Amino acid sequence: MLWEPHVHPLLRCNIWHVRGRDQDILIDTGLGVGSLSTAAKDLFDKSILVVLTHTHMDHVGGAYEFDHCCVHREEANAMATAEHHLPLSLDAYSDDDKAWFTSIGYDISGGLLTAIPHAGFDPEIHQMEAVEATRIIDEGDIIDTGDRAFEVLHLPGHSPGSVALWDAKTGTLFSGDAIYDGSLLDQIPGSDIPIYIKTMKRLRELPVEIVHAGHEPSFGRDRLVELVDGYLTEKDAL
Repeated sequence: MLWEPHVHPLLRCNIWHVRGRDQDILIDTGLGVGSLSTAAKDLFDKSILVVLTHTHMDHVGGAYEFDHCCVHREEANAMATAEHHLPLSLDAYSDDDKAWFTSIGYDISGGLLTAIPHAGFDPEIHQMEAVEATRIIDEGDIIDTGDRAFEVLHLPGHSPGSVALWDAKTGTLFSGDAIYDGSLLDQIPGSDIPIYIKTMKRLRELPVEIVHAGHEPSFGRDRLVELVDGYLTEKDAL
């Protein structure tokens, strides 16, 4: 797991590097304010295939540094137009915005960055880079490293094209933001609660051993069931 230490937890995603025989997989790329490829250059010793679980800025910001990027068809255009750019300056957010973030567990009053990545960096003008996908992925597609095969699961709700990577042999799920051990965002542009409920019910049936999520620590099946049931109870859908 790679992460950006000076990014607020709201925008600090887990970046997963999976080593393979023929190629490595990089699941999500972080905010992109610093160079991921430079920071992790000692880890990247073979071809890298980037798999983006969705195209929110905190997951796709560093994708422009890599030659091969996969994304679900529902969000390829959003990535190509940098649609999900978020300003990094607090001045761009109203008091109501800040209060809403606080209500869901993210106090951003101290800023979205706690350090600048390089001299001359200005959060006021930072812009997310647009990226063209080199491969469109969908439900049932296989991401193959040569010695491991991950099945693409389309798990919408948080966003239209949210995907996870599933290794049935080991019970390993890289879930992106479909589920993580924190405040799930289902009332943002592109989210859909009725669809999210269906995704949650599907997740509950997976024979998961370990979930490596898009935020917060990894967890096992018992915690997955707790998180799913908590969400469904909250939505009166259990």
